[in-house]
Amino acid sequence: MSSISKIFSADGLLAKTIKGFVPRDAQTEMAQAVQTALDEKHSLVVEAGTGTGKTFAYLAPALRAKGKAIVSTGTKNLQEQLYHRDLPLVKKALGSLRKTALLKGRSNYLCLHRLSQHGGNSTLLEKETLDQLSAVKTWSTTTKSGDMGELKTLPEDARVLPLVTSTVDNCLGRDCPDYEDCYLVLARRKALEADVIVVNHHLFFADMALKDTGFGELIPEADAVIFDEAHQIPDIASDYFGETLSTRQIHDMAKDITLLFRTVLKDASQLDKAADKCRVVASDLRLLFAENPQRGSWVEAMGREDVQTQISRLADALGVLHEVCKLNIGRDKDLDNLYERVVEAREQLDSFRNTEQQGVSLWYETTPRHIVLHLTPLSIAAKFRRFISDPPRGWIFTSATLMVDGGFEHFQRRMGLEDAKTLGLDSPFDYQQQAMLCVPRYLPEPNSFNMRETLLKTAKALIKASRGRCFLLFTSHAMLRETAARLEEQIDNPLLVQGSTTKQALLAEYLANENAVLMGTGAFWEGVDVRGSDLVCVMIDKLPFASPDDPLLQARMEDVKKRGANPFAAIQIPQAVITLKQGAGRLIRDPSDKGVLVICDNRLVTKPYAKTFLASLPDMQRTRSLEQVESFLANIE
Repeated sequence: MSSISKIFSADGLLAKTIKGFVPRDAQTEMAQAVQTALDEKHSLVVEAGTGTGKTFAYLAPALRAKGKAIVSTGTKNLQEQLYHRDLPLVKKALGSLRKTALLKGRSNYLCLHRLSQHGGNSTLLEKETLDQLSAVKTWSTTTKSGDMGELKTLPEDARVLPLVTSTVDNCLGRDCPDYEDCYLVLARRKALEADVIVVNHHLFFADMALKDTGFGELIPEADAVIFDEAHQIPDIASDYFGETLSTRQIHDMAKDITLLFRTVLKDASQLDKAADKCRVVASDLRLLFAENPQRGSWVEAMGREDVQTQISRLADALGVLHEVCKLNIGRDKDLDNLYERVVEAREQLDSFRNTEQQGVSLWYETTPRHIVLHLTPLSIAAKFRRFISDPPRGWIFTSATLMVDGGFEHFQRRMGLEDAKTLGLDSPFDYQQQAMLCVPRYLPEPNSFNMRETLLKTAKALIKASRGRCFLLFTSHAMLRETAARLEEQIDNPLLVQGSTTKQALLAEYLANENAVLMGTGAFWEGVDVRGSDLVCVMIDKLPFASPDDPLLQARMEDVKKRGANPFAAIQIPQAVITLKQGAGRLIRDPSDKGVLVICDNRLVTKPYAKTFLASLPDMQRTRSLEQVESFLANIE
């Protein structure tokens, strides 16, 4: 078998098979480190700058290793790209015969049982949902995988999706009449037989949380686990190690009970009445909070008499539903499952009534129609440390943005990876020649009223100088909307604003319009790959510090204070640095790319912590002059 260095060399297997493959020292070094970690079953944390080619650097060792490997990435789109494009390329180059499988979360697969449940019950559905249901039924007769992603005509948030897919709550498991034909079961069987399985972080941690409770597992046991886009893991893992209860869950539960009453248990009218009462009380709870979506401390909310009263009413309503379900146990498998869901909802609600808990943050967030209660552990380090220590496996954590000020301490501390080996690899791009960083002169303070005019004026100048072809990235939806509305009246370039349609549709339109301007918040700070002269300028409105009003952040900061450390230095700065690196990473994606990064925040010049941010960004030319920026942009074809 060829050595790793030979595989990645100028006359190696990758160069012979993949057109345009060029050896990169950093890529070979990373591949060797990954190979060693997998062989010796230890943990490795790698920051690989943009252009390193980290995907090939971990796929080649994963395909050469013995035993099973799980590769987990940040989003479903990246998961598909990895499975359908990158993995087949490397597999072909290595002449590997290892079996591969793509495994998504259960909500991505058609549930035959739920589809049949909604078969003849059109009275509960609106016309749009009925039309979608009809499309799903037609597709269901031809699909082999049951992957809802095949149905390109359905929007991402189609209302029919919860009706024809299952959740952990409503899945009947082996009691389901369609168990043998279940698409999720078929996908899992394929994964069990595979050597390399591609998943996403949400699926991995949902499964990890299930293993923790002893209810089973979706992801097969593996000898190696590789996390790409690993900077996302601490927050995703925290969600799954905590608990959530939403009024949507209660609505869905009530809806399922009503459906059973109307189709199977027509003599059980008390069931329908009790379920409806829960739905009404849950809706009334949402009405006690502001109309616009917000986040807040649940402990503070429970200090309000009206919220306490409504939570007591919800507990009583769930108690009645529990008793009525209990009377009908054994009559129907779906009702037996619903009984378990009611029991769990009651237990969860009890934990949210206990506001004295230590080591966790109790917080809520509202959507236009619902409220979601969260119980999130302040630290997952101890739990994750235990998880990765037994059984021994190779664990790889990689991303272009893990280091802060030259070190990995922030990521290691959050994940309990203090003993992991680390490797920092610079991007092979020549940033001094390819890119310029500008913090414009005479900027007002970031939160001052004058900043709005300055942002507008700067954006207009950059759009003109770059002839469109730029991203304007914002840290708040409010500033995005205001700037977009004002720019709309003052420029002729096509303006594409996040929220007006899906992320994919906006990107497609941006690439189709050579003078378009794309404006976005969080969704466009990462996972967007626009190369060449299609993107020559990225403007960021200010340093991306998390909102100080965020209740989870507040709880974590309070916890750090209790331990005698500085929460601003320990939490806020590192998180903002990683987010800024993600936003900056949109600019240079290729060795021939050129462009300008403009950050409209004078704190990068005036504050002591500025050096931490600047040291973490690529080594670009620097200027404070917008005239120099315009001159640089004028020379880009």
